[in-house]
Amino acid sequence: MKKRTNNKPQDGSANDSRRKFLRNSATALAGFYILPRHVLGGTGYTAPSDKLIIAGVGAGGKGESDLWNFYQSGKAEIAVLCDVDERQFKKSRERYPKAKIYKDYREMLEKEGKNVDAVSVSTPDHMHAVIAMAAMQLNKHVYVQKPLTHDIYEARKLTEAAHRYKVVTQMGNQGASGDGVRQLVEWYNAGLLGHVHTIYCYTDRPVWPQGIAWSAQKPPIPKELDWNLWQGTAPYKDYVEGLVPFNWRGWWDYGTGALGDMACHIMAPAFAVLNLGYPVSAECSVATRYVEPWKKAFYPESGPVSSHIILTFKGEKGKPDVKLHWMDGGIQPERPPELGPNEVMGDGGNGAIFIGTKGKMMCATYGKDPQLLPTSRTNQVKVPKTLARVPNGDNGHYAAWVEAAIAGYNSEKANNLSSHFDIAGPLTESVLMGNLAIRSYDIQHKEKKVDGNGKERENITYPGRYIKLMWDGPNMRITNFDEANQFVKRSYREGWSLGV
Repeated sequence: MKKRTNNKPQDGSANDSRRKFLRNSATALAGFYILPRHVLGGTGYTAPSDKLIIAGVGAGGKGESDLWNFYQSGKAEIAVLCDVDERQFKKSRERYPKAKIYKDYREMLEKEGKNVDAVSVSTPDHMHAVIAMAAMQLNKHVYVQKPLTHDIYEARKLTEAAHRYKVVTQMGNQGASGDGVRQLVEWYNAGLLGHVHTIYCYTDRPVWPQGIAWSAQKPPIPKELDWNLWQGTAPYKDYVEGLVPFNWRGWWDYGTGALGDMACHIMAPAFAVLNLGYPVSAECSVATRYVEPWKKAFYPESGPVSSHIILTFKGEKGKPDVKLHWMDGGIQPERPPELGPNEVMGDGGNGAIFIGTKGKMMCATYGKDPQLLPTSRTNQVKVPKTLARVPNGDNGHYAAWVEAAIAGYNSEKANNLSSHFDIAGPLTESVLMGNLAIRSYDIQHKEKKVDGNGKERENITYPGRYIKLMWDGPNMRITNFDEANQFVKRSYREGWSLGV
């Protein structure tokens, strides 16, 4: 805001100016229009309403609950709803009857950018980055559902953009704000586990179809759905039933599989405890389906029914390397011998186990229910609370972002968020490294060969299987199998761009 050097009006009398000011003020008050904070003042300025004005892109399903949590903070106004499917956000329209409605986020940002402070992004994974980046380039604070992005490259660029455009950010892995994660960190910092060298993270996802063929049926597109806008950055395909609003997760064009759905929740405690950076390698094995005897299913457009990923992180300052195991599809690690035979591991279907040189600990999804092993130690061992708790724990994840956005970029509240992009970006990159390994596993080479009988046969090989992929994190590159690098950054459909 420019410094005012002359308080006298440039034209007309002071009384005329005052009358105009009072008349305009009365008109504004009569309409009860809440101005966005960026219009009223800079960092640290408190709007008269003390509200963060939010536009929600993706207003049904998870988007609906995200917006409701912002609203319930008491410090947010939901001013705009944007969704490509009119069927999905009926409840949000009823909750915020004054909100303006859009289908295309680009039109929404063009027309409403000056009227909002922040944008919440809760769409299928393939659209997270382009929407968030467009909002950030307008200096809007952003809250983006997990996983932060569909591709590793996108995650890196959003992380950098947060500082370039000086906006307050948060990823939607609310467990990162929970008390459980902080308890795990305090146990580790107190030396109870020694040096952690192995971590197991596991889930019962996917709970949607994966490892299947794309449907050949071509049903009519529902009139309420803008199918072209929904596909967005992805290659255009004919509409199929059952993909919207949920089963898109199992298809690489749109989703990121079980890893993308749950790893940002289940791996997040490991990153908080050990301050993990980029992995140095990734390897995987996946379940094999057979469609008939000796004939394997091959559906590279869809994620596998289950997988086991091993990410290796280099130990620092004399500490051992850390091997993080990810298991999905219901596959679980061996139960620690310290766990009683009738004690539940994690929350049953999901959890994480930390194995150190001196001890072990475990937790459930979101870092909840932290336990030292054997579990009797949990109540016996006392360590000081050294980390501040987020008010209302994981439920406070939303309000914390709202308050941080009101406080402004680089404020204490913004820097203390549990999943701002400096945290969420590297975590998401590591999660997506698992998907890079899975997709590399399905790279297929075909060549014609003549057998001993002189007959030409097709020989199929899979060069990305049964190897360890070596990762140069700073440069975002696999160094020993170049074909895998196609999964670092995908090509968008014509007409779509990340804008960097």
